[in-house]
Amino acid sequence: MLPLTFVVIVAAAVVGYATENTATNSSGGGDHSSFGKSGEAGQDPQDQDPAATAPAGDGNAYTPRRTEQNARVGAVFEKDDSGDHFCTASVVQSPGRNMLITAAHCAFDSDGKTPVDDLVFAPDYRDHDEPTGLWKVRKVVLDDRWTKSNDEDLDVAFLILDKKKGKQIQDVLGGNTLGIDRGFHNQVKITGYPTSRDTPISCQNRTTKFSNTQLRIHCTHFEGGTSGSPWLADYDPRSHTGTVIGVLGGHEGGGDEDDVSYAAYFDDDIAALYKRAQEAD
Repeated sequence: MLPLTFVVIVAAAVVGYATENTATNSSGGGDHSSFGKSGEAGQDPQDQDPAATAPAGDGNAYTPRRTEQNARVGAVFEKDDSGDHFCTASVVQSPGRNMLITAAHCAFDSDGKTPVDDLVFAPDYRDHDEPTGLWKVRKVVLDDRWTKSNDEDLDVAFLILDKKKGKQIQDVLGGNTLGIDRGFHNQVKITGYPTSRDTPISCQNRTTKFSNTQLRIHCTHFEGGTSGSPWLADYDPRSHTGTVIGVLGGHEGGGDEDDVSYAAYFDDDIAALYKRAQEAD
């Protein structure tokens, strides 16, 4: 069983795949104790089938197709993929080409007061298929204030990965940039992995201001397991790059309702944490 405060993230893809399609709603979680929108074990995943040929309307979740953009998002497991995935993460650009971003509560054991040391990342995970395999997390970088008080405005973590077959993850999948001080009103796409299913969901909508330090969004069916899901703005198909302006987490660990989610605002504190993660590599 996972510690009380885990949460995770993810997805993945390949260039040239079909456009993303709408889907039915997702099923509920299980009986695993969790924090915010971290996963709950105990129920078999139930996949959602595409129901149309175009993305759902703003605010409605749908099953995303495998694309290069989606391939950078994946599910987070503990130790290996034999258990339940409980959070989501995604690749962000870094000098070491080996960095993920997720929610801090996905990567910190509040009971033991230590970062989780056995996380693995499965990008583009679907129905137990892992196109690029599992990537081991070598180091977790958190703000010290999060580790002391679980400050919801600092619910962000950077994960440093080991190489796989001699390559860094950014060499294989590319990475998105990190957006600092992007304001509170942005059109974004969120992709995450509910623990209750073995395929990701996506949603597109506009963010709103919840407080001076928190973003809010309406997106249906973002339940347990979606913590750490990237809020991606300004994806450019020519450069194959978007900008992560938030990760699902923050207020109430991402929210206590499946259809309303939160993210800590990326300010100078997150910029400093990103710099420290690069230096820690």
